[in-house]
Amino acid sequence: MECGVYFTTYKDDMALRRKPLEKLRLALFAALVVIFPFIASPYWLNLANQIALATIGAIGLNILVGYTGQISLGQGAFMAVGAYGAGVLTARLGIPFWLSIPIAALITAAVGVLFGLPSLRLKGLYLAIATLAAQEIVEWTVVHWTSLTGGVEAMVIPAPRILNMRLNTDFRFYWIAVGMAALTALFTANLFRSRVGRAFVAIRDQDIAAEVIGVNVYLYKLLAFGTSSFFVGLSGALLAHYRTIISWERFTLETSIVYLAMIIIGGLGSIQGSFFGAAFMTLLPAFINTAGRALQSTFPAIATVLPAVQQSIFGAIIIFFLIVEPEGLAKLWRDIKNYFYVWPFSY
Repeated sequence: MECGVYFTTYKDDMALRRKPLEKLRLALFAALVVIFPFIASPYWLNLANQIALATIGAIGLNILVGYTGQISLGQGAFMAVGAYGAGVLTARLGIPFWLSIPIAALITAAVGVLFGLPSLRLKGLYLAIATLAAQEIVEWTVVHWTSLTGGVEAMVIPAPRILNMRLNTDFRFYWIAVGMAALTALFTANLFRSRVGRAFVAIRDQDIAAEVIGVNVYLYKLLAFGTSSFFVGLSGALLAHYRTIISWERFTLETSIVYLAMIIIGGLGSIQGSFFGAAFMTLLPAFINTAGRALQSTFPAIATVLPAVQQSIFGAIIIFFLIVEPEGLAKLWRDIKNYFYVWPFSY
């Protein structure tokens, strides 16, 4: 009896879903995504939209950190560029929302390449400090460039519209958010099956060895920053049109830390991990807030300590995953699949 996965053609070997069970799981997940908005309440639709938008941003960050090995603490800054870029294009210049989104993403990619220039000389924690400087520079610019961004005052933009239909409900925006998340995941999956994606991974594993075998390390590092920033800006632009209110407080250093936690908990260098991390970090605060409201009648003082409890739980979970399962939820999911794949001979 054969034991393993055997393919007789390159087409089968290069397929995104190579086994029938994987295709079945994907079909069931797609069916669930389509059915979900028709049966879910507005509260859960709101959470689903948040997860979809966070997944796009997490995938973008994972391209840079998980796949290319370039540490970044500027996620909030790049999301701010995408959000304010889309807001200015729509509210000030009258550009349709569907056109403002890719333009804002391209602007963010250019800004990402600019702040990625230090990566040509810096590595590790030194690069992290450089991206932290980008976070502070962009945040200062947003707050003080009042003629463009409105400063500390929130920027209000009109609700997105397609033809004569306004996308001003969670149900209507759901299809945009989920569709863009699916396209982002599909693009990223194919990116790392290409020459460019393999160059990113080679730089992550050992940049000196990558340069020896002919990889232009400087070029591909900048390309990684640009690609990552494009999707992060896409997430910020979509978030701006979803909320229709843009405030600098949504894009602080705390946002960068939360997204870094997403890819650590979900799994570095994994598209599924980006989704798992986004879902986990979105649903956990919702669960904590719900539990806090339920206990507030019994313990009224819990409302004052709830933010501190939430931050403490975040920190404890990150430490837990770093110690117990550094490869994140994606590794746990992979272990479960492998267990049932060889069951009952799991040993």
